Amino acid sequence: MADPRGDLERTILTEDEIQNRVREMADQISTEFSDVDELYLIGILKGAFIFLADLARCLRVFHKVDFMALSSYGMTAESTGEVRIIMDLREPIEDKHVIIVEDIVDSGNTLNYLQRLLKGRRPATLKSCVLLRKEHNSLDAPLDYLGFEIPNIWVVGYGLDFADTYRTLPFIAELKKEIYQK
Repeated sequence: MADPRGDLERTILTEDEIQNRVREMADQISTEFSDVDELYLIGILKGAFIFLADLARCLRVFHKVDFMALSSYGMTAESTGEVRIIMDLREPIEDKHVIIVEDIVDSGNTLNYLQRLLKGRRPATLKSCVLLRKEHNSLDAPLDYLGFEIPNIWVVGYGLDFADTYRTLPFIAELKKEIYQK
């Protein structure tokens, strides 16, 4: 898919690069969880839905998928710093092997909040699988599975958005500054 509006600065990760790394991550997860009866994947909406779908299809272990929706951004490029749960899990996770699947870690606030919240629900294990981490990140929470490190830029595509647009691009691209600094 081209850039019909001219909003993209450059491609950061191609579709092939993303798919290859997703398969590698799924292989690693499948190996590490080969002895558990069930893996419970929690996709963080909206950004992780494409990544989660691709990752889940590549797994070779039995798994269930659920979703949570959280927000720390409004309709601007700036985080509010406050994390809110918009949609919670449909079932308890006590004694389950859980992996949080997230699209991107920027400040780390959302993932830190989520890990503290879910640890309180007493899962057997709790890990995180993140597609992208920005280089400036000072996250305290562990990232068990990481796809790519990227520069501190605004990226869109493969589930990532700006103001709910660009999510369905099959690649990840840098958004021009003039688009999000309006």
